[in-house]
Amino acid sequence: MINVRLINLLKDAKKYVYYQVFSQWSILFLRILMTYTISYLANSFIKGSLSKTKIFYGFLFSLFSLYCSYILEKFYVKTSAKASLSVKSILRKKIYSKLLKLGISYNENIPTSNLVQLSVEGVDQLEVFFGQYFSHLFYSLIATITSLIAICIISPTAGFALLLCVPLIPISIVIVQKIAIKILGKYWKSYTDLGETFLENLQGLTTLKIYQYDEKKSLEMDNQAEKFRTETMKVLVMQLNSLSIMDIMTLGGGAVGMLVALYKYKNNIISFGGVMTIVMLSAEFFLPLRRLGSYFHIAMNGITASGKIFKFLDLKEEQNKLEKLENNEPFNIILKNVFFSYKEEKNILKNLNFSINSKEFVAFVGESGCGKSTLAKILSGNLINYSGNIAIQGKELKDINEESISKNIIVISSDSYIFKGTIRDNLLMGKENATNEEMINILKEVKLDEIFDKNGLDTNLEEEGSNLSGGQKQKLALARGLLVDAPFYIFDEATSNIDKESEADIMKVIKSLVGKKNIMLISHRLGNVVDCNKIYLLQEGEIKESGTHEELFNLKNEYYKLFITQQELENYSSKHKKEKK
Repeated sequence: MINVRLINLLKDAKKYVYYQVFSQWSILFLRILMTYTISYLANSFIKGSLSKTKIFYGFLFSLFSLYCSYILEKFYVKTSAKASLSVKSILRKKIYSKLLKLGISYNENIPTSNLVQLSVEGVDQLEVFFGQYFSHLFYSLIATITSLIAICIISPTAGFALLLCVPLIPISIVIVQKIAIKILGKYWKSYTDLGETFLENLQGLTTLKIYQYDEKKSLEMDNQAEKFRTETMKVLVMQLNSLSIMDIMTLGGGAVGMLVALYKYKNNIISFGGVMTIVMLSAEFFLPLRRLGSYFHIAMNGITASGKIFKFLDLKEEQNKLEKLENNEPFNIILKNVFFSYKEEKNILKNLNFSINSKEFVAFVGESGCGKSTLAKILSGNLINYSGNIAIQGKELKDINEESISKNIIVISSDSYIFKGTIRDNLLMGKENATNEEMINILKEVKLDEIFDKNGLDTNLEEEGSNLSGGQKQKLALARGLLVDAPFYIFDEATSNIDKESEADIMKVIKSLVGKKNIMLISHRLGNVVDCNKIYLLQEGEIKESGTHEELFNLKNEYYKLFITQQELENYSSKHKKEKK
């Protein structure tokens, strides 16, 4: 049960494994010498030749052995801890490095919750694997040979009898292993499923409470927790059964050695001291293998975890992307025959063909689920598994360096995250070396300077900006994005779920960028897109209509119907509010 790739990956931790094996074997060797010493003194006592000198030296040697064993035990614990820490450090660095290589599109391959569990629980399982099982695997082999030699010196027959019983333990481990692989596979799946559900429900707890759907989700999670409990109990039952088998093998094997020794003593083949030595060493003989069996479930968990870690580390990476976007070049974007689907689902985007010219103001509209936000994620590099061609400044998007995309294409969406800290902390993410004057001016531009308290830019913000209104959070996200001064801005429903005044302020800032930047506006409110150079109407992932507001309105097709319906609803809402007043 050794994964060669895992051992090679963690070669820096192997020295600590050697130290562990050495310290454990040294302790065993001292115990064998103490056993010989005690047996010699007992034999001398039976023969009547025991002297004070022998007792003194025997006692002195025993004290010395116990002291050395104590030092070696401390050394073992220390090296075990270092092996564990080394493993955790190496693996988490590997996972983090892989995550960086996969980039912002990593979640196309693995859910965030699974990645968190892999980095925490998965690595912890391997910490135990290397801290306990791996070193004990080698120690048990060396210890068995050492004890066998010590017994054979007194009675080769007793040693041979014990040797015949040794294969019974590995055979029982192999039998249990076949069952354990299936059980632990189901255990890990139920564990990751529960973690994924818990994380999702935790993130959406406010929404669940609003719609009073939390009880149903709680019941669903209870069912998953019960499934996880059931799988955990199966693992524990498997472990207990395997330990019971190990105990039978260990006690039975030790008894065989003792019976052979007693038979030899009865026939005057060996002395009383020899019998005593064999009896004590027979009890010791199977203990390393018995302990190895008790670590079996740790090994299986470790191997299962390592398989999942390697599956993540083996994910296909993009080749080194050398292409870069240039600020001083026209920012033209051309899409040809672009399709996209999430894994094996139906196509979300179908055969998209359009272009965005430099400093053009374009909008994408359509009903929810038509693919607008997916398109925004593709253009910003968050989703890369599309088919077709997307050229920016004449360079294929898949060949452009991720850092270059991040600097030149900024997405400001309805769920842009506001971090706990200060206003300054959040703004400096947009421009690390921004001056106080720059930050204050950008806040004034988006009409957000009113949120300052006496601390100004150092005004404290709670987690997710919970002490700000929805409109204030969107304005802060807008200010942070504008500090980047990128050539291409994507506003993905940046004015949704906020008050009309904040929406008007944000739209005013967006329109102030017209003619200076490339702007792609995704908006549910069609009144915001009437001034765009071009409007694309998406339906089920396809472009159904395109043109200016006047052109689409005059066609009196889908765009016209949506616009009229929305205007009627807004007029009705305004009229209703006036009547209430």
